[in-house]
Amino acid sequence: MEAVSHPRQRRKEARPAELMAAALELFVEKGFVGTRLEDVAARAGVSKGTLYLYFDSKEALFKAVIQEGIVPILEQGAGLVDGFKGSAADLLRALINEWWQRIGSTHLAGVPKLMISEAGNFPELAIYYHDTVITRGRELMRRTLQRGIDAGEFRAVDVETAIDVIFAPVLMLLIWRYSLGACCGVAHDPQDYLDTHLDLALRGLAAPVASGKRRTTK
Repeated sequence: MEAVSHPRQRRKEARPAELMAAALELFVEKGFVGTRLEDVAARAGVSKGTLYLYFDSKEALFKAVIQEGIVPILEQGAGLVDGFKGSAADLLRALINEWWQRIGSTHLAGVPKLMISEAGNFPELAIYYHDTVITRGRELMRRTLQRGIDAGEFRAVDVETAIDVIFAPVLMLLIWRYSLGACCGVAHDPQDYLDTHLDLALRGLAAPVASGKRRTTK
């Protein structure tokens, strides 16, 4: 007979996730400096002492948010790149749109702005974020662009610079959402914005077409 888990045990097992969810909300709302561990505990509905059973510092809590919230999405992105059967253009669209759905449209979208604003004050966390998130994200984009170049689908470009140029407008969409957008409104529908950006980017990446032939990016 299978043992039936006690509600108290289920609650205990859920607490780290509840604490990380509360921390993410507060990090986005108040920044890293403005977030206090007692506030995280209160929002999660536990005591500060209970929080310390799982996380011994605010830095550890932030790293857990990244490790449990963003890293699995990047790992799934790597799987997408590994198994993708379509064109490099379709893969690029899939990566950007999946990133928006899983990160950009959630509270995790506030993390990039948080790191931009507080990296100078917390260099250890900035390095952790760079090595854990940015490096992996760039590798996915690097593999996608190189795939298109090798197949003759994309023209030869400086891949490292192209990664920055392609992702910069997406990053700006997040920064606007968690800065001026909070008081001035969002200028564009996010999906329309991304579709327009991808259309322009893919037309710029497209390899020259032989005379008499026509290449489309849609």
